[in-house]
Amino acid sequence: MHSSHAGSSVPPARNAGQQDARASAPAGATAMPDQPVLVRLWRGAWVESQHRGSWVLADTSGRVLDARGAPEHPVFARSSVKSLQALPLVETGAAARFRYGDDELALALSSHNAELAHTERVERLLARLGLGPEALRCGPQPPTDPAAKAELARRGAKPTAVHNNCSGKHTGFLALAQHLGVAPELYLDPTSQVQVLARRALEEMGGVRDGELTTAVDGCSAPTFRLPLVRLATAIARIANPEGLAPERRAACEWMHRAVAAHPDMIAGNHKRLCTDLARTTGGRLFPKIGGEAVYVVGVRGRGVGLAVKMDDGEGRGLHAVVVELLKRFGYLSNAEYDALASWRAATQKNWAGLTIGRLEVCDE
Repeated sequence: MHSSHAGSSVPPARNAGQQDARASAPAGATAMPDQPVLVRLWRGAWVESQHRGSWVLADTSGRVLDARGAPEHPVFARSSVKSLQALPLVETGAAARFRYGDDELALALSSHNAELAHTERVERLLARLGLGPEALRCGPQPPTDPAAKAELARRGAKPTAVHNNCSGKHTGFLALAQHLGVAPELYLDPTSQVQVLARRALEEMGGVRDGELTTAVDGCSAPTFRLPLVRLATAIARIANPEGLAPERRAACEWMHRAVAAHPDMIAGNHKRLCTDLARTTGGRLFPKIGGEAVYVVGVRGRGVGLAVKMDDGEGRGLHAVVVELLKRFGYLSNAEYDALASWRAATQKNWAGLTIGRLEVCDE
């Protein structure tokens, strides 16, 4: 049984952005293992490009069920752990206090496109907290939704932090900060109670051992965690299958499940987003989340497992195909669901004139 109160104490973390990361990195930190080729791009009869990486399927006990590459090698989780970072928002009662709806909780887990439905909800939540967009410390980011980007251009307006793909998570952090009595300007401080609780949730859910987790600064300025890929798979397996957790943590996970199943568009968006398509196509049975630099996790509800993938080159082309093909290989997608995800799969490659020029192949061995 996994208790939400288990886990090691959390040492104060240092903001790595305040110093030269190269100068402070431990010896060997830049080395990557010799990973297998997971995807090949063929042009005609020849391989033109290839993508290396690793993946691991683990159960809720942390047992490796299958893997390729080096699942014990640490990777930066980036945004793949937003559901774990949001656990304290629910467990402390902050989400209930500030009247979070299912749609707003799904937004707290998101890396969104800044579609109007996303930005309006962020602004509404901030107003409920008595805060404005200036309280967000994630920085402005252009929308990835074409309609939102076009609307900003039409108005001659610049993107704000509300448009940042992490603004839902940051608004959740601010709600937690208010609930805990943490000053809003300190909500990203690694030593603040907001971030200590987020880190502790990840350590507990991933079964992280002493010395396995280190931190740096994410693209949105929040702390990001570096840990073995298998710990990510374990964590998302437990999020998706919380039956063995303490009651308050299980309830938090189950609310996340309901939120994502009901509002798959909130966790990513309606424009070319695998997370939304996976959750929508499977009715929330799959609990997916992408992270920066080609990290991906999927919890499979009712099966007690989690999948974690990392592509060495940080590119999405190979990542998306690997995720979909692995889910089908292990029986976590039906034939109909697999067909519905055709645009994300390994497939024939065509040029602008519609000529078949090659294929994308996910490698079995």
